[in-house]
Amino acid sequence: MRRQPEARPDKARPEGARLDQTPAAEPPPARRQLRRRDGDLPAERLPLILEVAPNDDYALIDSGAGRKLEQYGPYRIVRPEGQAIWQPALAEREWAKADAIFTGDTDEEGMGRWRFPRAPLGETWPMRHDGIDYLGRFTSFRHVGVFPEQASHWDHMAGLIEAARRPVKVLNLFGYTGLASLVAARAGAEVTHVDASKKAIGWARENQETARLSDRPIRWICEDAMKFAEREERRGSRYDIILFDPPAYGRGPKGEVWQLFEDLPALADICRAILTPRPLAVVLTAYSIRASFFAIHGLMRDTFAGMGGRVESGELVIREKSVGRALSTSLFSRWVAG
Repeated sequence: MRRQPEARPDKARPEGARLDQTPAAEPPPARRQLRRRDGDLPAERLPLILEVAPNDDYALIDSGAGRKLEQYGPYRIVRPEGQAIWQPALAEREWAKADAIFTGDTDEEGMGRWRFPRAPLGETWPMRHDGIDYLGRFTSFRHVGVFPEQASHWDHMAGLIEAARRPVKVLNLFGYTGLASLVAARAGAEVTHVDASKKAIGWARENQETARLSDRPIRWICEDAMKFAEREERRGSRYDIILFDPPAYGRGPKGEVWQLFEDLPALADICRAILTPRPLAVVLTAYSIRASFFAIHGLMRDTFAGMGGRVESGELVIREKSVGRALSTSLFSRWVAG
């Protein structure tokens, strides 16, 4: 889990276009009145460490001294990694084989640029996850259009969809470039994907075409996540699975301000309110916050009091290929129906 405080655009990923700076911020809406729900707390499972191992599509080759060496499809990439406070296991000559190196500000909020030691590379390149084709991307904020640690959540969600043996509706809030939405759609779900960035929505649509899943039912919505969820509650729209991966700080397309510690309880409460009578799961991931996973675990248990099931919380980690160290990337908490 990344601990440094950051000002991030929507979806906890500083992708430049994720933050529309032009419109003036709207007046803050009236804060949702919350009350502690009655009923027994869900069962709990913690700590749960979900890890991604190296595979042909992605691998954390090595890490250390504030950097990580990764393999994304055909390319080796070097990026800053503040949590890698140990020393690299591989010799520097292995790191020197990188195709792309991010240079500049090492804070995730800071802009920088990519250096290509071997040959200039285009903005995008072909990638694959579990047979789903998509495009990796070099961005000015060091990210590459996918967060491989989320694969554990994607696999879990696909299993729930397939096991349900009925129509399943999935809501993906702060959906970014759409890998979770594509996994859900391939598994048979009807998906609503929400992100405040027009550019991210455009990337997600492009990934749908690249994955040859254009015939699958995915609604692409460019809107502030909180506003969309509130409107779905008023409309009576309901979902079986909800994913939300909010930023520590962000702005919506009309200047709406998001502060995680102030706004997360209300959004979690809305997520409960827009579940179907037979829900399957609600999955929360949190990046770059000064908190333990116990904080979001407690929030999720309180939010889903009286609904049974269990709340599983812990960290998402990536297992290193060189000597097997685990690199923690984020906190998570998920409610799963009984």
